Amino acid sequence: MKRIVRAPAKLNLGLDVPYTHSDGTIEWRMVMTSIGLSDHVQIETNSSSRIRIISDSGFLPNDKRNLAYQAAHLFLRHTGVKSGLTITIEKSIPVAAGLGGGSSDAAAVLRTLNEMFATGLSLAEMAKLGLAIDSDVPYCVYGRTALVSGRGEIVTPLKSLPKMWFILAKPNVSVSTPRIVRRLRHIQIDHPDIDGLLAGIMQSDYHQIVASMGNTLEPITTANHPQIQVIKERLLKYGADGSQMSGSGPTVFGVCHSESRARRVYNSISGFCHEVYVTQPINHGASL
Repeated sequence: MKRIVRAPAKLNLGLDVPYTHSDGTIEWRMVMTSIGLSDHVQIETNSSSRIRIISDSGFLPNDKRNLAYQAAHLFLRHTGVKSGLTITIEKSIPVAAGLGGGSSDAAAVLRTLNEMFATGLSLAEMAKLGLAIDSDVPYCVYGRTALVSGRGEIVTPLKSLPKMWFILAKPNVSVSTPRIVRRLRHIQIDHPDIDGLLAGIMQSDYHQIVASMGNTLEPITTANHPQIQVIKERLLKYGADGSQMSGSGPTVFGVCHSESRARRVYNSISGFCHEVYVTQPINHGASL
């Protein structure tokens, strides 16, 4: 058996941390959406008893550290399915960019193995499995615009977003998410307007969505990497209606109402930042 599926990147339209638990884990309240920028994941059964990872990216581990490997291992152990697997990942999502590429690959593995072996796991059951891998995996299992809360395991799907385009720009820096999160306990947190963002989505109000976006982690990452602020300002200068960092960064995205405006912003920022993409929100598709 063989399947090829898309594993779309995610953006955080809103990211808040209501509080930190005594054990240091984070309570999240986020509005996330999936976008057209996607990895492609091929999963094929083989006659061995091993899980093999192949990738065209030199930045991804091909062993137990790989999130797709961990997802396959968890699935086989949870369901009792006996099979060797070869998982080939064609990367388009930048690695360690705040776009959830590894988590989306893992979620694609869970969904696809569930389909291939007809194991009948619900989205909620796969999301619960995925939480043991990374806090973004439960959202990526659903793969549609949603409110995400708790430690990442509570996913409440929302209406599809109104027409909009995203321009993504990734500076050439690396960000450690655990290090960023640890800083939360030592600073005054600005909480974004998640309720306003949810209301804008419910009303399909593009302007309210843009006005309500915010990311609690952005000031922490920007303090270490000031080029993030520079990219934000340039996206706005070139015509984006709003701009912010996704996840713990370093990728910054701008939002436009029309494709033509988005293409102009893309062309302008491409001369300043090497990794730039233009895309739209999606609800993740099925097998290719």
